[in-house]
Amino acid sequence: MDNLDAARMQMAFTLIFHIVFACIGMVMPFFMVVSHIRWLRSRRPEFLTLTKAWQKGVAIFFVTGAVSGTALSFELGLLWPGFMKHAGPIIGMPFSLEGAAFFVEAVALGFYLYGWNKIPERFHLLTGVIVGVSGTASGILVVSANSWMNSPSGFDYVNGQFLNIDPVKAFLNDAWFGQALHMTLAAFIATSFAVAGIHAWQVYRDRNAGLHKPAFHIAIVFGAAAALLQPLSGDYSAKEIARRQPVKLAALEAHYETGKGVPLYIGGIVDEKNKKVTHKLEIPKALSFLAFGDWNAEVKGLNDFPEEDLPPVAITHYAFQVMVGLGVLLVLAALAYLISLKRTQWQARKIYWLFFSLMAPVGFIALEAGWIVTEVGRQPWIIHRVMRTADAVTPMPGMLYSFYVYVGLYTMLTFAVTWLMVRQIKVLNQQPA
Repeated sequence: MDNLDAARMQMAFTLIFHIVFACIGMVMPFFMVVSHIRWLRSRRPEFLTLTKAWQKGVAIFFVTGAVSGTALSFELGLLWPGFMKHAGPIIGMPFSLEGAAFFVEAVALGFYLYGWNKIPERFHLLTGVIVGVSGTASGILVVSANSWMNSPSGFDYVNGQFLNIDPVKAFLNDAWFGQALHMTLAAFIATSFAVAGIHAWQVYRDRNAGLHKPAFHIAIVFGAAAALLQPLSGDYSAKEIARRQPVKLAALEAHYETGKGVPLYIGGIVDEKNKKVTHKLEIPKALSFLAFGDWNAEVKGLNDFPEEDLPPVAITHYAFQVMVGLGVLLVLAALAYLISLKRTQWQARKIYWLFFSLMAPVGFIALEAGWIVTEVGRQPWIIHRVMRTADAVTPMPGMLYSFYVYVGLYTMLTFAVTWLMVRQIKVLNQQPA
């Protein structure tokens, strides 16, 4: 395995883990705040118990997100020195602002964790709100740097040199809004359904339902709202990709031939050698309409692009299909929850709680698939149409050993977090409802 493959594997592995910790750290404070508000309004003890249980989860994921995120920061310089040499001065601003947001989040979390019965109640609640807002801001700022890699701006590229740098324009690049919106909604969907699923499982097993039912309802409301909004965000993102990265659009759908009134593929097996897709369902002219708002619009196929500029088509297509398919399932689950608010008898059935228990990992699987679409679909570019990934990788030998070290580190981190969260659930089950 060469340096490029080893570096890609290490970056992909660490991102797959970090994105889970980061998303939970972004979203879970909002559950904590809603529970806190309900306790302040009702003084019902189950909401105080739930708030204090969730704040421990927030603290755990704040720490793990900080650790895994710090490791990623080192990786950028370790694995991709060619990228950092040129990109650092351009996208340094969002990273700096992310550090500031992280600092604010850390201070606010300290006030929240240790402020019970020591500071005024409203100020105490406000610190919890700041934890959630600053955590979400951190995520959006990091996504801004990533979106710049998909839509580079804020500089002139002349004779291999990056000149006339404008960090504000780079920060507010064309892809920023769509990618930040899509990623933020995905974080809320994944975290909300995961947390709701864990509490639904406890209800299904008849474990302290008096605590777990309100916890489920708080979490699932966020997830249902985000899941219903996500298709709108996805449609916006797809149109932006069609405009800025037509080769990625072609790879998403594994379309090889340019044509007008192009169908949308559902499923399918990609044959990269023979450049075709088999065993797929087709919706006539749907891709042309979804990409350009015109049923007869022309969509460029992969055969119209140089072979060396094509991303791994099969991986991109399969990841996209997984993301969209699970996204549809999450929308149906959101609708099922909304219907259950009217048909309350649904919530008296065991199968209702089992269904939402099984939905717990679905959001994160969809999120990981979406991240693969974003990153793999941009290849072979690390900065779209400016710098190839192969030109940015470190020349240092032995990168495979670094990959093994990171696998060990993140595996231990995952086991530690899992043990802590299982322990927290057991403690919660022992609390009076």
